[in-house]
Amino acid sequence: MRTLAAGSKRLLNPACGFTLLELLVVVALIAVATAGVSLSLRDSADSALERDAERLAALLETGRAQARANGAPVVWRVMPQGAASDFVFEGLPPPGLPRQWLAASTRAASGASVTLGPEPLIEPRAIALSSANRPERQVWVVTDGLRPFKVQNNPELARP
Repeated sequence: MRTLAAGSKRLLNPACGFTLLELLVVVALIAVATAGVSLSLRDSADSALERDAERLAALLETGRAQARANGAPVVWRVMPQGAASDFVFEGLPPPGLPRQWLAASTRAASGASVTLGPEPLIEPRAIALSSANRPERQVWVVTDGLRPFKVQNNPELARP
């Protein structure tokens, strides 16, 4: 009976390799890792739409604050398609606020407008945003008139 001792040569068996069980474990680990990565990735159209909605809420709050500071109303309007900008903040001194969506596919309802300030209480508003890539998916930027604008998945206005 042979034993392995320091300095002894090991006999190599030409039939040695991976067992079926070892291969199955490796394949299972790869499958679990792939599933985890694919579930963690979001649809880019949805994330772009939500990013534009969050940005619009922040821009509307900025316009509202500037209207109160200047004592003059600021009006946010959606421009017709094909215009040089996607929306405009009227009543702000130059350079004003950004005028385009981050994603070219983002759309707001045509003719939508919101008057911001100078009073602290404005009209309750809900602005629907959608993506040209997925028109059935909508998010709303809403306010009850007193609270800040926020992004929701339904058109109901924010309530106390």
